Amino acid sequence: MGFFTETMALRFGLLLIALLAAIAASATLGSVFLPLSEVWAAIVGNGTESASTIVRELRLPRAFLAAIVGASLAASGAAFQSLFRNPLADPFVIGSASGAALGATLVIALGAAGTFGVPLGAFVGALLATGGVFLFASLGKPGSLVHLLLAGAAASSFLSALVWLILSTKDQNAMQVIAWLMGNLAGKGWAGVVGALPFSLLGLAILQLASRPLDALTHGTETARALGLPVTLAAIAIVGGASLATAGAVAAGGIIGFVGMIAPHVARRIVGPAHRALTPAAALVGALLLVVADLAARTLVAPTELPVGVVTAIVGAPIFLAILWNHPKP
Repeated sequence: MGFFTETMALRFGLLLIALLAAIAASATLGSVFLPLSEVWAAIVGNGTESASTIVRELRLPRAFLAAIVGASLAASGAAFQSLFRNPLADPFVIGSASGAALGATLVIALGAAGTFGVPLGAFVGALLATGGVFLFASLGKPGSLVHLLLAGAAASSFLSALVWLILSTKDQNAMQVIAWLMGNLAGKGWAGVVGALPFSLLGLAILQLASRPLDALTHGTETARALGLPVTLAAIAIVGGASLATAGAVAAGGIIGFVGMIAPHVARRIVGPAHRALTPAAALVGALLLVVADLAARTLVAPTELPVGVVTAIVGAPIFLAILWNHPKP
């Protein structure tokens, strides 16, 4: 049976329509309500000056950035869950996001940010953190849910402590970094989109190309080796791709938890476990979730704006506990 069956195409089409609807809602809703007709006029260059500024310089880049960050975290989470054979693995839980935050914070503290400096620092940090957790979990009790969670929690705590240590000695950018660490998409503009997009696209492309290895690794390393898969090389490629995507997401939006854990589970219910469909479906679900979460963050208690990481944590923590509770006990 081919991949693009009518049913599969319909499901992807509905996900895409839902995402576009969420972006449209993000462009219309806010401190100033703009009807869709005014939003469209602003996009094509026929709107008023104020509407054009709101839509083209504030709301649209923010919605697109939320979609990029959500897609990156979700696709990375799907890859980590299959690589570690763990339903709770995601960039936040296993320390990848904390490593990215440390790398990005070091770049900011050293004054070497620029357009791509922060994403590059985040990539190196994410890669080292994920590799360390993966190695520690493999040497300890391979496949153990508790062992991986403890390793990820320890790595996240240690790396977060290093971030706060840096902030305590380099306090000139402390408030900016603190707001960023809480998960914040405000004020990034198109520059934020440009900075995140290359890392996210490259990471997502690598993960999509690794669909077959991910399918094999879902059944365990021994099964993957029996199928002729070079497990070590595949794991390096998957960790590298997921770290690239995570780096782009964290550099743009800071620490935004639970999207990378929840979205893959939703996507599996929609398209099944095969990664050829799961990776893009998880990306679409993650993009949709974060666009909606960011819309809620800036409208629920307007004119005050919540960090989007707070919204995802409030919604995601109970779901995390439910997945943990329902996971088969070792």
